[in-house]
Amino acid sequence: MILLLGGTSESLKIAEAFNECDQSFYLSVVSDYGENLASSAAEHIIKGRLTESEMIAFIQKHQITKVVDATHPYAIEVSKNAISACNGTGVNYFRFERTSYLTDEMISAVSIKTACQKALEYSGTIYLTTGSKTLGEFLKYLPKERIIVRVLPTIEVLMAIEKLGLSTSQIEAIKGPFSKSLNRELLIHNQAGVMITKESGQAGGFPEKVQACNELNIPCIVLKREQIEYPNKFSSIEELIDRVKGG
Repeated sequence: MILLLGGTSESLKIAEAFNECDQSFYLSVVSDYGENLASSAAEHIIKGRLTESEMIAFIQKHQITKVVDATHPYAIEVSKNAISACNGTGVNYFRFERTSYLTDEMISAVSIKTACQKALEYSGTIYLTTGSKTLGEFLKYLPKERIIVRVLPTIEVLMAIEKLGLSTSQIEAIKGPFSKSLNRELLIHNQAGVMITKESGQAGGFPEKVQACNELNIPCIVLKREQIEYPNKFSSIEELIDRVKGG
C-alpha cells in the first residue's frame, strides 16, 4: 500500500496513474478544497495535516510500504516529517519536485522578511500571489493598506483573511490557472507597483506571472524554495511511477 501526500495538481495526476496501473494507495490532503478535488482520483482519502508521529502511526496501521511526497514545494514541514517517518519505519520515500524556473536575472529572496524589505523599495500597490497560509507573516513587515492578495475562493481562506483585517477591496479570490494576459490585466487593474510571488513552477503558473511583470516593467520578487535533501527525487511523473512500481 502506498501513501500519496497530495496538495498539488501533480498529485492528482500521480493518483490517476496509480489507478491505471492498479496500485493501491491512500491520498492525503489538508483542506476541504483538496478533498473535493481528490474525490475524483482516489478511493481512499485522509484529510488533515499529519505530524511525524501521526505519519508513523498511519504507516504502521495501514501497512504502508512506500510514501510518495507530491506536496507543494513550500510545504517543507510536511516533507521533513515524511522523510523522518520513512527513516523511522524503513519505508521507501519518493519525492515529486516541480522543476524550478528561477534564473539569476530575477529578484529573489530567501525569506518573507527579505522579500518584504525588497518590495518596500518600490512605490505603488504590493500584489501578493503567495497564498493565504503565510499572509500573517507578510503583514508583520508590510503596510496593510498597500496590499492586494490573490487567494483561492474558499470559505476557510476568506475567513482566515478576514481575521487578519484586510478589506474586501484588498482580496482577489479567484482560482487559476492564470495566463500571462490575465496576470497582466490584474496587475494593471490593481495599479501594482511590485509583485511578490513564489517559485511555484510551471504548474503553479510561475512563468506567466514573471512574463506579465516583465511586459509591464513591474518588479517581480520571488520567494525562493527552502533547499532540503530529498531522497529519490523526480521531476517527471512517468519516471516517478516507473520507480515506485519497481520498488
